[in-house]
Amino acid sequence: MKRLSYKEFMLASIFDERGVKRALGRYTGVMRDELPANFLICRKIAVEKPKNMSEALRQHENAIKKFNELKSKTRNLNEFKEIENPDYSLLDLKSYIADKLVEGCLFCERKCNKNRKAGDLGVCGVGYEARVATAFEHIGEEPEFVPSGTIFFSGCNMSCQFCQNWDISQSPKSGEVWSPQRIANWIEAHRNFGIKNVNFVGGEPTPNLHNIIAALNICKKNIPVIWNSNMYMSSESMSLLYGIVDAYIDDFKYGNDACALKLSKVPNYWSTIARNNLLAKEHAEIMVRHLVMPNHVECCSKPILEWLAKNLGDSVRINIMSQYHPDYKALEIDEISRRVSREEYAGVVNFAKEIGLWNIEIQGI
Repeated sequence: MKRLSYKEFMLASIFDERGVKRALGRYTGVMRDELPANFLICRKIAVEKPKNMSEALRQHENAIKKFNELKSKTRNLNEFKEIENPDYSLLDLKSYIADKLVEGCLFCERKCNKNRKAGDLGVCGVGYEARVATAFEHIGEEPEFVPSGTIFFSGCNMSCQFCQNWDISQSPKSGEVWSPQRIANWIEAHRNFGIKNVNFVGGEPTPNLHNIIAALNICKKNIPVIWNSNMYMSSESMSLLYGIVDAYIDDFKYGNDACALKLSKVPNYWSTIARNNLLAKEHAEIMVRHLVMPNHVECCSKPILEWLAKNLGDSVRINIMSQYHPDYKALEIDEISRRVSREEYAGVVNFAKEIGLWNIEIQGI
């Protein structure tokens, strides 16, 4: 029997923690090849090839019910593999719908309605083709997810004034063009080399929803799909992600609309993120990341934690993050021009515990 290194032992033992089992139990099963990834279940659901968009949307609603039925009774990956793939599947249908939506883009809550397929650009600045800034086996994510196969897409639908990846997020023309086939090839090759998941991030993955679904429709490997996102998606995108995503890494930033508009230049933040968290919980598992920011404990950190305690509780895992530092344009904004203090971070952690949140990860500062 192979002896595990200390690092391997620590990474393995994290999955025995009560909180991880509670919030990320199915993800763990897919990661270990005990259960099929959601996108593979979609590939088993037969649908008719649609003649138009309205027919496609009707079929999608009915097919999701069949997806839920198959997912609920699937207990073993090997038995699941015996089910034949249809000529046209729910995953094909999702790809069709996504490609239609990009013609009048509705992927994020801004709903620019730009025809990106014809070359128009929305606020995100992302075109029809995917541009990847970098892709690698990431060991800097939460221990539940490492080593993570991260694909960093260029461009973002938000404009965070403190963005630590601003060279990627605010430069949609950076990086290289990756076709869906190249994305699929990368996933398969790195799964063979031991990545635990494919982690779509950026920037922001949402503008490339059509390319990502197309890539997954090519991918033959069983691998959990992580949507590492600011969660500022439209309800249309959330519907397409239903049956695609196994786990969300949810960057929950602000506790109100005013802070979001000032610091990330997005309107209607709170209602959008709250809605999408509830929708995400219907079909996937969630790791919520909250970055504690200087001078934003009362207005942002506490309202977010209160909402999570009331609406999601211990069914999600919460990473209370301490590593904020003033980047990009943050030094020009007095309230966020310094690092978060020990007192601010400790106050947020203590508040989380006081309101009954226990499924949390805590960082040093």
